[in-house]
Amino acid sequence: MTYLETLGFNAVTAEKKLASAGTDLKNRALKNIADALRKSCDMIIAANGEDVKRGRENGMSESLIDRLSLTKARIESMAKGAEDVAAAADPVGKVLWGEKRPNGLDIQKVSVPIGVIAVIFEARPNVTSDAAALCLKAGNAVILRGGKEALSSNKAISDVMRGAIAEAGLPEDCIQFVTDTSHEGVNELMKMNEYIDLLIPRGGARLINAVVKGASVPVIQTGVGNCHVYVDKFADVDMAANIVFNAKTSRPSVCNACESLIIHKDIAEKALPLIKARLDEKNVEIRGDEAVCAVLKDAVPASDDDWGREYLDYIISVKTVGDIDEAIAHIAKYGTGHSEAIVTDNYASAKKFTSEVDAAAVYVNASTRFTDGGEFGFGAEIGISTQKLHARGPVGLDKLTSEKFIVLGSGQVR
Repeated sequence: MTYLETLGFNAVTAEKKLASAGTDLKNRALKNIADALRKSCDMIIAANGEDVKRGRENGMSESLIDRLSLTKARIESMAKGAEDVAAAADPVGKVLWGEKRPNGLDIQKVSVPIGVIAVIFEARPNVTSDAAALCLKAGNAVILRGGKEALSSNKAISDVMRGAIAEAGLPEDCIQFVTDTSHEGVNELMKMNEYIDLLIPRGGARLINAVVKGASVPVIQTGVGNCHVYVDKFADVDMAANIVFNAKTSRPSVCNACESLIIHKDIAEKALPLIKARLDEKNVEIRGDEAVCAVLKDAVPASDDDWGREYLDYIISVKTVGDIDEAIAHIAKYGTGHSEAIVTDNYASAKKFTSEVDAAAVYVNASTRFTDGGEFGFGAEIGISTQKLHARGPVGLDKLTSEKFIVLGSGQVR
């Protein structure tokens, strides 16, 4: 049995006990995780410092360093996240539907755990605790495989969590962390159908595409966010500038950040200088088409590759269009189905945009940065699904369960 197969076997064994754990036991384990994260804050930050140092030595961009870095405030947020999951309703054991059939059979559809979930992710170590907490509450064992850039941080966090749930009375193997960061290890993990019921990748386009194409285990496709803001010719330009500034700069390294601005040609000359003035506050590089460069003299000419880029940095592509149909066509060609926004005071434009743009979240006069389970009122989420089957949008507790039909009879035969 290989190293990863051993993790898989341990997860299946642990999940059988977790699946029968009651809500109180799961919540006690989650509260233990929160307490343990707080108590181990200094140790986790020290481990994270090793990762940050290596990242800088390897030339990692500052936006990705920010994504990698942990502070006391971020660890407190991780702890609070575990407590929030504990406070959420248990998604397991809900009667989703029921019917008494004419033949006397009493049929109920009930929510049940999926089983063993593997999560493959990149530079954000908070995913380690977020994913583990959500999977645990939904009754799933989890195998976590982070990127090598966050190895020390992720191992420290997972060790703390394993000890915390064991103290509560659950098998520590309900949470396991993969220390093998090789490509061969990822390839093996993606094909472990005997042990893994669902695979969730979180990270950049390269990682997610590799998992979607290479996995034989079922996958929820999450995360790639080439998100657009379209400034319609009927837009309030001050509102547009504020929305673009927030969507691009509040945290550029996350998947719901705006990567591309589309602007109607009739409003470009008025709106672009205002938008640029706001973006200049964060030294955002603008890569524009010919019309944009004519208005903004220090804009960098965009290449065809820029329209589909998820920069995760202080860079934005800007495209002018002749009408809303051209804007929607541009999004259809280059978008990733994550989050798209229109800024407009025109009802017809808003209606057309929300009807015809195909994405998990479509906004009118608001920042794409709101695409988040907590912001939507769903609580914590493991990622943003950009696919259409099973889960779309924030993947919260309810999406980490499956269904079982329970049929009660009194001797019926067919």
